[in-house]
Amino acid sequence: MASKKPVITKKIRPLLLACIIFFTVSGGPYGLEPLLQYAGDHAALLLLITVPFLWDIPSILVVLELNGMTPIEGGYYKWVRKALGPRWGFYEGLWTWFYTFVDLAIYPVLFVQYATYLFPGLEVYKIPVCLAIIWSSACLNILGIVQVGKVSSFLSAFVILPFIILFILFFCKHTGSPLPALSLQGPTFPSFGLALYTIMWNMLGWDNVTTYAEEVENPIRSYLISIFIAFITVLGMYILVIVVAQRSGISHADLTTKGFPALGELVSGRWLGVLIACGGMASTIGIYNANLLSVSRVPKVMADDRLLPRVLSTLHSRFHTPYISLIACSLVVSIMVLWTFGELLVIDVTIYGAGLFLEYFSLIKLRIDQPDVHRPFKIPLGVPGLIVLISLPIIVYGIALTGACISMDNAAKPALFAIIVLFIPAAVWRIMVWRKPALRG
Repeated sequence: MASKKPVITKKIRPLLLACIIFFTVSGGPYGLEPLLQYAGDHAALLLLITVPFLWDIPSILVVLELNGMTPIEGGYYKWVRKALGPRWGFYEGLWTWFYTFVDLAIYPVLFVQYATYLFPGLEVYKIPVCLAIIWSSACLNILGIVQVGKVSSFLSAFVILPFIILFILFFCKHTGSPLPALSLQGPTFPSFGLALYTIMWNMLGWDNVTTYAEEVENPIRSYLISIFIAFITVLGMYILVIVVAQRSGISHADLTTKGFPALGELVSGRWLGVLIACGGMASTIGIYNANLLSVSRVPKVMADDRLLPRVLSTLHSRFHTPYISLIACSLVVSIMVLWTFGELLVIDVTIYGAGLFLEYFSLIKLRIDQPDVHRPFKIPLGVPGLIVLISLPIIVYGIALTGACISMDNAAKPALFAIIVLFIPAAVWRIMVWRKPALRG
């Protein structure tokens, strides 16, 4: 029996959507701490200014055009399926589902790290704390997108306010040295790759925010406004916090190991360190909720298309949310928290890149096959220009992945795991076609 289409009683508006997007792709500068150690004083700020325009802007433009054509529940899965067929749509859905499991597992672990600043010894209870975050977030998501948006707007204030205070206090009384000259001198190729990885990981997921497009009020206009607000906010915070870190004189090693709470403590005492640590805890919870919201819609839509078990499309009788999909996602994430942060990072970006590139190819395919279809937002480039545009993030991805794998002693293990994961959908698809030959068409 076909599952009923969700009856959306309330849709989310641009401001709350911007808050969800902020947490989906960033959640504040937390996680950016190793950048100075990897890139050095001369290259860090230069990379932070340039990489988002090579890595993020192409992705944002592609997302806006494809979402304008098909603002539908399932987002990127539906785009790839429409352009490249059900097989590649299936690959896209599973790859992004897998990547988000890995990504989600990072944030409860980071929550424990920031909480340890306030409660030394808390790391002993890492697993119970992580599980509490995972399952309380599942309950919140079952209540629906509007509730997630409200919580995201509340948490965003806790994330942004401590850094506003940090910036004001620092620039009002700073007497330190000026910024170093911008250049790529200093970092070795492996460190350069890790610096790219750090920036990329802190600014990925723009496509994830489209999987619930049918739950957004006036989605084409709302996404355009909300993504612009989120991008400016994220990049502005990142640049300012790196400038403060450089001019404060904090050692790169301390910033990497102790995080931004140590920077706050250096600038204005422990009270600011505590405030930033609280912001870090709020950030991880907000990121987790926003990403769980996006990933839970993909298996639901794939189940509607009979590419996954039908039970995953089951909706809550009151809230009309895919609660079985949310529970399934939470179960997998509960296992993934056993990986280390560095291993999760390599798996995360590797699998994400594969899915992102399918979206790029889908855009070009649709431009060729459906040139006259109305596009409310259209990248002002022809097909050759689009190829050049999407080559930029592919080059950045290749450099970052190569450098990260060279630099990590144990990189082979997570990299091999990521490659195996990338081949799982192909094996599953063959079994599905064998059982249902009609899928081959």
